[in-house]
Amino acid sequence: MVRGVSQQPGGEEAKGLLAERDVDAIERAHPDGMSSAQVVEVFRDRGLKLSEATFRKYVQLGLLPRSRRVGRKGKHQGSMGLYPSVVVRRVNAIKRMMAESYTIEEIQRSFLRFKDEIEAVERGLKQLFVGFERELRTPEFDPGRRKQLGKELADARRVADDLVGRIEGLERQIVTPLERAARARAFSSGASGGAGDLL
Repeated sequence: MVRGVSQQPGGEEAKGLLAERDVDAIERAHPDGMSSAQVVEVFRDRGLKLSEATFRKYVQLGLLPRSRRVGRKGKHQGSMGLYPSVVVRRVNAIKRMMAESYTIEEIQRSFLRFKDEIEAVERGLKQLFVGFERELRTPEFDPGRRKQLGKELADARRVADDLVGRIEGLERQIVTPLERAARARAFSSGASGGAGDLL
């Protein structure tokens, strides 16, 4: 079983989705990323439908970020593809939208329009702050200077969190009308974009 997934049913799970608390736990348990097999296992362990082929199709369609190659420990072990753990949240959101009769094309046009860029900014800032904190722990800084820089770093982190929150708020304001229009089209016209076979 993949770390971070509880087996308590209810709420979102009843709709064929992972609960928010489980998604948060999975992201915390896999800070370096997950293989496609691990992502599929997360859903299968909860009795939710997701195949390797569907996962690969989501990546091909641009609904999920591509993997990065990471070397395995040990001699002659080669490398494996790791996806950022946020893909679990993305798959969950895609499944939710499909259940609400969005087509693949509508998901691509509306929901995912700015997600990659926002997530990249958030990940980049997180990595930057982790790097700063690591450097501050080195002996080159006297305790007084380290304490002062630590306070400045904490302030900068709060500003960065606020910035990401404001960007997400803007994204919601810009995308929500597009989502509403797409949903209205999906329900009024019975549009189908081949999403059913990707659930």
